Amino acid sequence: MFQLLRYYAPYKKFLALAILCNLLMSVFMVISIPVLQPFLQILFNREPVGQTKTGVAATGGFSGFEAQSKMYFNQLIAAQGQEKALLLVCGLLVIVFLGKNLFRYLSLYFLAPVRNGIVRDFRQKMVNKMLDLPLSFFSNERKGDLMSRFTADVQEIEWSIVGVMEAIVREPIVILGSLAFMIYISPPLTVFVFGLLIFTGFIIGGIGRSLRKQSGEAQTKLGFIVSLVEETLGGLRIIKGFNAEAYQRGRFERENKDYAQTLTKIYRRRDIASPLSEFLGISVVSVLLWYGSRQVFSGTLSAETFITFLYAFFNVIDPAKAFSSAIYSIRKGMGAVERVQSVLNADLQIHDSPNALEIREFHDQIEFKNVSFQYQNAERPALHNIDLTIPRGKRVALVGASGAGKSTIADLLPRFYEVSSGQILVDGNDIRQLRTKSLRALMGIVSQEAILFNDTVRNNIAFGTEGVTDAAIEAAAKAANAHEFIVRMPGAYDANIGDRGGKLSGGQRQRLTIARALLKNPPILILDEATSALDSESEQLVQHALERLLENRTALVIAHRLSTVQDADEIIVLDQGKIVERGTHDSLMRHGQIYRKLVDLQAL
Repeated sequence: MFQLLRYYAPYKKFLALAILCNLLMSVFMVISIPVLQPFLQILFNREPVGQTKTGVAATGGFSGFEAQSKMYFNQLIAAQGQEKALLLVCGLLVIVFLGKNLFRYLSLYFLAPVRNGIVRDFRQKMVNKMLDLPLSFFSNERKGDLMSRFTADVQEIEWSIVGVMEAIVREPIVILGSLAFMIYISPPLTVFVFGLLIFTGFIIGGIGRSLRKQSGEAQTKLGFIVSLVEETLGGLRIIKGFNAEAYQRGRFERENKDYAQTLTKIYRRRDIASPLSEFLGISVVSVLLWYGSRQVFSGTLSAETFITFLYAFFNVIDPAKAFSSAIYSIRKGMGAVERVQSVLNADLQIHDSPNALEIREFHDQIEFKNVSFQYQNAERPALHNIDLTIPRGKRVALVGASGAGKSTIADLLPRFYEVSSGQILVDGNDIRQLRTKSLRALMGIVSQEAILFNDTVRNNIAFGTEGVTDAAIEAAAKAANAHEFIVRMPGAYDANIGDRGGKLSGGQRQRLTIARALLKNPPILILDEATSALDSESEQLVQHALERLLENRTALVIAHRLSTVQDADEIIVLDQGKIVERGTHDSLMRHGQIYRKLVDLQAL
């Protein structure tokens, strides 16, 4: 719970005002207890004006106050009359309860920006952290589970923790004030109240301790359900094509049922707090009525004092129930906090050193020196002792079977992953000593899968590039052979392309990604063959756009269709993470074995 306090720091002004208003509301609520005493005295007063019950006045901790109160109101009745005195007391009650409810509203008024602000901050910190985390983190996490933490867990924090802060701040003041008044009236009767609170806290605390663990399990299961939904929506074509609807339906049904059963257990444990508190409260009230009535009958306590004591006691019961429910909610919400914190506290792994250099231009070459890399939890390294030099303005192609290490080399250059050993140098500088943002600013990436966003054509082309003009965007689109199909769309450059560019064909999506790279105009290009999944007509349009993109640039090209890299300055053949052959297309066809075999296989 204490780890959440730092999230309240930006809202300490509002929180202080909310606490102050809760304090004042609690004060008015406590004041309403003794204010009831004069009303009951006037109502039950059956003595001649000016007399008091000396027997009562002579005993009990509350006797002095009670005697003075009776004397004052007897004088008030003598001076103003009984009806006018009653009117004054009723007016005082109205004022006290007006103050109580006014400050209750103000406490909620000041708490609203705290509550919503903390939830907003959690969401923002989650997104910021996800953007900063390396790709290796996401390869070990389910996308749906991360989405669940961002949505359901953060919402649970609002409901279970931030939302009950009012009760945590207010109820203890009301309980303590009411208990103090009760002790002042009659310590023996108050012992029963302490017994209730201790007994209730012991029972509810025992039940509630399991809520935190179960809540974490429930949120994990919800994350898995969200993952299944995400996989189902993304794979509908395959699911239907393989008649796997029943299989996928069964998977979801099992997980959904398991999640529902876990929630049922949590709700049953949580919901027992209120009825349990009420039952214990009624039990103690019954004892109080019996014990207090005996004191009234014996003359130890007056009837109006006993009724006031009961009113004070009921002012303890409701806050105690609210406080118990709040503790339940906090225990349940801490499971969500732990899941969110596990993301917020995740190691970034890739850090800029304190004296990292800013690199603004690329002049000489890129060099891989004895680079090795192994993915987390992998059985064997993905790369072994890679030595590779890419001079400025040259085009180097990586070829090989799937799993040979081509994409790994491409991911290490922009520091998506950190090398396990060796060095990657840009103009003689180890990329670990460069500012990552400035390093990536030198690079443009066109991947095999066209990554687009649910936004306009204009914003997708200008993505990540600031201060660009409409003319520059249009020029990039023309160079990428995309302008013609863009202007035919309703809205042209302002047209929304849908989720992941779903309103466009494969070739159109790829040309937009090329336009995006052309607009950035990077000196270094990483190209994961962008034509391998296209039809012949689209491939030709995209290939022409790629030729324009590659002009006068240093390029690292992952080749799937070997015919597209025959004019590369150097072709690197990879096998099981090692460089096994290297050279130009002609030299490899004459002397290479693996490369020539790959070419022959694709020619079949």
